[in-house]
Order: sequence, then C-alpha cells, then structure tokens
Amino acid sequence: MTTTAADLRRRVRDLVAAWEFTPRCDSWMSGYDVEFSRELGRRGLLAVTWPKEFGGAEGSNVDRFAVSEELLRAGAPVAAHWVGERQIGPALLRHGTRELQEEFCPPLARADYRFALGMSEPDAGSDLAAVRTRAVRDGDGWRITGRKIWTSGAHRATHLYLLARTTKEDDRHAGLTEFIVSIDAPGITVTPILDLRGEHHFNEVVLEEVRVPGHRVIGEVGAGWQQVVGQLSFERGGPERFLSTYPLLAAVIQTGLADRTALRELRGLAARLQILRRWTLTNARAMDAGHTPVTQAAMSKYLGNQFETDVINWARPLMPRADRAVKELYEQAVAASPASGIRGGAAQVMLSVISKGQG
Repeated sequence: MTTTAADLRRRVRDLVAAWEFTPRCDSWMSGYDVEFSRELGRRGLLAVTWPKEFGGAEGSNVDRFAVSEELLRAGAPVAAHWVGERQIGPALLRHGTRELQEEFCPPLARADYRFALGMSEPDAGSDLAAVRTRAVRDGDGWRITGRKIWTSGAHRATHLYLLARTTKEDDRHAGLTEFIVSIDAPGITVTPILDLRGEHHFNEVVLEEVRVPGHRVIGEVGAGWQQVVGQLSFERGGPERFLSTYPLLAAVIQTGLADRTALRELRGLAARLQILRRWTLTNARAMDAGHTPVTQAAMSKYLGNQFETDVINWARPLMPRADRAVKELYEQAVAASPASGIRGGAAQVMLSVISKGQG
C-alpha cells in the first residue's frame, strides 16, 4: 500500500468516526447524506483521480480504491455523490468537451451536483443495445422522448445521464448518443418504484419532448455505444460490487453470532473476499496504465454479486438469535439483492462480455 493510499484511508476513517450515521448495506445506493458527501469533497476525498483544475487531486485509481473500500466497509452514506464521482466525471474527462468539463466536474468534486443513470428501459433491461429512447435534432439542440426504468436516485438528482438513439441503424450498437439532461427540465416525470421494504431508491423516468442544449452531448454523436462500454468499466469493476453486504458480514462476526458451522464457512468467504479485493485492485492498476478493463470488470461484477448473495445465505440461519441492528442489516441486504444482480448488467450479460473477451 502506497503512502498516499494509507493517508487517504486514515483520513476516511477519521471522518467516519466523527460523523453520526447508521451503517447500511448497499450504502452506495441507499445511504444518502448530501452533507456527508460534501464533507468528503471539502476534505479532498472525492475526485481523487481527477486533474486539480477540475477539483481533483491527480491521484491514482489505486488511491480511489482505498477511499471507496473504507467508505463501503463502514456502510457510510455515499449515495449522493457515488454515480457522479464514479463514472460521470471520468466519462467527461475522457470524452467531454472543455465546456462540459468546466461546467460539471468542479461541482461533482464538491458533491453539489448529483447524477442518476438513465440507461435501462422497459423491455430492454440490461441490453443497452435495445434502447428505444429517441433524440431528434431541434435547431442547435435536441428533443428527447422515451422511458427509463430502475433509475436509482432520480428523485434526488440534479441531472440525468441519458443514453438515447439518435439515428436508426441496422446495427443496434450504432446510432446511440450520450446526453446530460437537467432533471427539472420541462417534460420530465419521475415516478417512484418502491423496493421490497417499501423504501424509495428506484424510479421510472418518462421524457416527453425534453429540450436538451446541443453542448450537453458527451463525446461524439452516434458513438455512445463505444463510449458507454468503457464507462461501464468504472461501474462494474469497483469494490462496491462485492462490499455491499460487508456491513452485515462484519456485524455478524463482531456480535459473536457465528456458530461453529458459520465460522467454518467464514473461511471460504474470507478467502473469496481477498481474491475479489486483489482482482479489483488489478482493475484499478490497469486503468492507471491507461487500459479499459472491460472483461475484467465484468468478471468482478459477476463474481462479486455471487459473493454478496452467499454472504446473505451464510447469515440467514443466524438471524433468529440476532439483535435488531443486525437483523436490519440483513433485511437491507435481502431487499437490495434482486437489484444487485441486475444493475450494471445481469449475469447473462456479464457472461457474454466475458466470453467475448472485450478488452
């Protein structure tokens, strides 16, 4: 571990120890505290890899891994900044115009802007090539009409990242374009989708002739598929793909709930956790070397989801003896589990990416 990464871990632990919050499973989707995210920004713990001119620290992806791992292990409330800092900022730094970089990256580094991802659609699911939301030219801008589903955090977001079809091509992967849309733009309707516990994290977003300025296109018109494939490496390859249930795992151990059978099974879980951690660090180092680890990220996502599910199954027999706090973590993990297997791409999609060896 580098000196920088060690210092970042210490700074995160200091903030977590001083901040009043209740640890959550799946905290990067359901743990929402704007002020906590802003405090991370004030302490230089957001946008770690970004250029200093855009609010970053010019650190490495390994440094960012250190920050993310500490926050996720603590079950800290990071959902307010997660999507924007994890993938929108990097996408803009890679493909965006200077105008977009200056408009969005500094506020994202301060957690003043909050993004939701408008990717999945009804009847399309994880198949982004099946996107039917359409964007048509309107003077110097665009008009967008369509529906997005399972849009996490849209009810609290300031902006929506949107993948839309700008031309109709024989090749389904062609003719897609990435946009940034203000969530309060006329023509946008956000409708809640409640989870199994009645909590509101997901939404359906309907767009009816929504006007988007021309400069809000990310990268090249029609190049959305190629761009989003690289962007998904940021989404699929991070530690959130195997640490969403870590607070439950830690709580079971710390409260002494684990019986002899559970302790024996814990050895296997611990070994897998170390393998996933090392694999994710390899992804981070690959990005630091300028690569886009598409296949490796898909493997991390696929295996990480299996691990999280197995943590739930491991804890289930112990719940009758658990206290209220541990049971709450267990219930959070169970409620998040169906979505965990889908967001970022369902298992079948991940296996397809892995089999093709795309990067």
